[in-house]
Amino acid sequence: MTRTVEERDRMLGLASSTVAVLAGCAAALCTVLPGTLPDLESTLGTLSLCLLIIAAGAYMQRRPSPVPVAVVLAASVIGVAAVGLSGTTSGSAPTSVIAMFAAASGSTAFLLGADPRRRVILAVGFVAMLVASLLAVPSTHGNVVTVLFVTCGTWVFSTGISVWVSRVVPQTIESIEGMSDAYRIERQASELEARRRQSARLLHDTVLATLTLLAHSGRGVGEQALRAQAADDAALLRQLRMGYTPDPTSSGDYTLRQVQESTLGNTLESVKQRFKRMGLDVAWHGTGHVMLPADTLDAFLLALAECLENVRRHSGESQAHVTITDDDVTVRAMVTDSGVGFDMGAVSPGRLGFTESIVARVRDVGGNARLFSAPGSGTTVVLEVPKV
Repeated sequence: MTRTVEERDRMLGLASSTVAVLAGCAAALCTVLPGTLPDLESTLGTLSLCLLIIAAGAYMQRRPSPVPVAVVLAASVIGVAAVGLSGTTSGSAPTSVIAMFAAASGSTAFLLGADPRRRVILAVGFVAMLVASLLAVPSTHGNVVTVLFVTCGTWVFSTGISVWVSRVVPQTIESIEGMSDAYRIERQASELEARRRQSARLLHDTVLATLTLLAHSGRGVGEQALRAQAADDAALLRQLRMGYTPDPTSSGDYTLRQVQESTLGNTLESVKQRFKRMGLDVAWHGTGHVMLPADTLDAFLLALAECLENVRRHSGESQAHVTITDDDVTVRAMVTDSGVGFDMGAVSPGRLGFTESIVARVRDVGGNARLFSAPGSGTTVVLEVPKV
């Protein structure tokens, strides 16, 4: 509620300040015109009231407190009375000064009309200004209708805007807060979904891969390599159970340390050695040293490792070729085998290994993955990730 009141008073204070300053400047301009007031003393006194209104109005923009409101209201009423008592016989110019003082007093209604507790002051101020104007205009032979129109119009308009803003602002702030809550809930849901997908990829690349090897009696993998992989997976599960969030640092390898920067050259070798232990000979071609951001490097190498795991598991071959190329904006890896291949139309789109561990992983960092294969013609996967 406090925030709503502060926001409402800030908006209304700006409107009140603008009207008061403009009306005070207009009144001062009319006052200094030749023949408006009969003598220099009356001119200087009225001009000083105009300057007081301008100063109080400017202060209201900074702090819409009751003091500048009272100053503007009192100075306006005194200014109207001073013009009426000046004894001038010119009708047009003094009437303009009175009208501008009336407009300045009406600017206070922006702040006075917003709070029910202030509306008593608003009523008293309006009556005081109306009486002062009606008494002053005849003595200056001015147009009563014009002064009444300006006085009543300014006060009614300012009060109406004040009441409208006092009702609209709370509703607007409530709507904004509601949208903020909705955005926060949506963001939390997105983060939860991202963590779920990361966990699914993690389990697929580690524990499920090890279980698959065990289900096939570790075929094609040495006993020591299988033991080492199972030990790594067990350590990872213990860390997850303790509440840590793993960050991948190289293909098939998760730790609890965030890599700030790394190069492609010093991590491709770990991929090569891992699959060599598992019976897959990987021949590397092309670029051997490329700088990539840590998160992009992680996604690139993990997707590459999954491609090689698919070669080892499904192609029937013991060798794969990986060609690394790059240009000014993109790093590419082409993984090729000459194995049995497969019918791409027969692959289920929901298979986690390709859709999540390869395609979704590189797309999360702004990259892309393409698959080419046919029965008896081997398989080629092209991975692309941005350099920045």
